[in-house]
Amino acid sequence: MSMEIKGKIVKVLPELTGEGKNGPWVKRMFVIETEGQYPKKVQISTFGDKLNVALIKEGNDVNVFFELDSREFNERWYTDVRAWKIELAGGVANTQTNQSNTSNFAQPTPISEPTMEDGGDDLPF
Repeated sequence: MSMEIKGKIVKVLPELTGEGKNGPWVKRMFVIETEGQYPKKVQISTFGDKLNVALIKEGNDVNVFFELDSREFNERWYTDVRAWKIELAGGVANTQTNQSNTSNFAQPTPISEPTMEDGGDDLPF
């Protein structure tokens, strides 16, 4: 199930890195604030380098396409909001369409995350 949320990036958190069975991994997290009468703040995470991390800057208005993922750890449940595509509000997507920037960005592809086998699930969140 894929969903979309729109908002302004209000905080970029330090990236987490580690080494798993399949090699090194990187997790990036940021917080967006939605618009409207009652704005909400949502922490979103990304894994790997499949997304254009240049778009993840405080102050950017973005559309984030994501999936929800929940898992149990020590009889408690944790839910992640995991982005698979990010675009600037107004339609500038993961991949830049103007010719000057085309070579700097990769095509959007689904992100894979560390699994228990490669040591990525030793944290409860």
